[in-house]
Amino acid sequence: MTAIPETETLPETATNARRVALIVAIAFFMQLLDSTIISTSLPQMGASFGVPAVAMSIGITVYMLTMAVFVPLSGWLADRFGARNIFLLAIILFTLASLACGFSQNLTQFVTARVVQGLGSALMTPVGRILVLRNASKSELLNATALITWPALFAPVVGPVLGGFITTYLSWHWNFFINIPLGVIGLALVARFIPGDREADPKPLDWPGFVLTSAGLALLLYGLERIAHPEDGVLPTVLLIAAGIVIGWLAMRHLRRAPHPLLDLSSFKVLTFAISTLAAGTIFRVAINATPFLLPLLFQVGFGLSPVDAGMMILAYFLGNLGMKTVTTPTLRRFGFRSVLVVNGLIASAAIAACAAISPQTPQAMVIVLMLIAGLSRSMQFTALNTLAFADIDAAQRSSAATLSSMLQQVAMLFGVAVAAAILNLSQIARDRPALDLVDFRIAFLVIGAIGLVASFRFLALPRGAGAEVSGHAPRN
Repeated sequence: MTAIPETETLPETATNARRVALIVAIAFFMQLLDSTIISTSLPQMGASFGVPAVAMSIGITVYMLTMAVFVPLSGWLADRFGARNIFLLAIILFTLASLACGFSQNLTQFVTARVVQGLGSALMTPVGRILVLRNASKSELLNATALITWPALFAPVVGPVLGGFITTYLSWHWNFFINIPLGVIGLALVARFIPGDREADPKPLDWPGFVLTSAGLALLLYGLERIAHPEDGVLPTVLLIAAGIVIGWLAMRHLRRAPHPLLDLSSFKVLTFAISTLAAGTIFRVAINATPFLLPLLFQVGFGLSPVDAGMMILAYFLGNLGMKTVTTPTLRRFGFRSVLVVNGLIASAAIAACAAISPQTPQAMVIVLMLIAGLSRSMQFTALNTLAFADIDAAQRSSAATLSSMLQQVAMLFGVAVAAAILNLSQIARDRPALDLVDFRIAFLVIGAIGLVASFRFLALPRGAGAEVSGHAPRN
């Protein structure tokens, strides 16, 4: 594998870095769109399969658990067989499984297809990041990360709207069939433009590390997912989360002592990676991921809007995410990661908390402006966090760092939804109301905003020059 100079970027190297990032982004968009689009069509799928709509949630659960089991293995597979080859395999598995989902005739066939889809997804995200890291110099890392970040920002916003449209005017099958052209395009682009690579001396597979890490992550994520469904019982949820934490602790203990650990935990000794991925980064991602879950519910349940009208409100949030892309790089170059993460984090948190102040009587223009600000600040924070995480990671740590980042982002995503759902449910119970109303959403937005505020101040632990080689920011003494 040819090393890319870290101190200078040749024009052809910069072009290749952007090309690889764009190709990876296409695959990420297919994967994340599929994850968010399916929820809108579960009732229609249940009717088609002859089962209750609630039974269809198993399709989401097995997908999530399959991802949890195989994500820890992705970095080792990339080193052993080549990141490009594993990425191609991931796209093939995901695309064929999407086709199988669309043609499923019963729940068993659908669940089986979702397991294969989850396997493809588990390999796609961390290995895609590894490809970007290996093909981008530090000076190009910010632009490359911005490209692969936009699917995570856009898909959760447009997925439900697009899924509702497809389910209403076509059929639920097309929610999966739209992945086929995206997958074929992605395969062709990866095969044509992404160079092959492989570690010269791959490590043997750490089986105990794989079993412990996968089991701990799967139990923790399943427990967090159940928090959003209190009707399933509290005790099993608590036991699952507790078991996940205990097994996760055993996994970390093993990984620290193993001669050839599945995951290299030395990445957490890198301050920028630890803060942006594990500490403040995870806390802030809880707020980032709770907001897209709360907003559609606020507009439909709290405001009484139709799904279409609620989708139009969410569109402003989507446009805010899109609009920030052009100014993210110059802003980080001008002010640096530390200042942006603190100040923009405060703005983003304030925007989330401000959602507690709006009501059906609030002028629509004000609501749209608030959605734009929330989307703009969310986009900036998301890109800054994802870029800073790898700013000081060396070549030997990239595979493990990308895998650890993917695992922690999964936890933050489900934890964000779980916390938001738990706040809504607890508020409703405490006020002894038969159903959710606007007050419950106000409490949820205030709490989520407060979580973001706490995380924003935690970024002050970063040095002033954190990630300067990536952002191009020259801190003043």
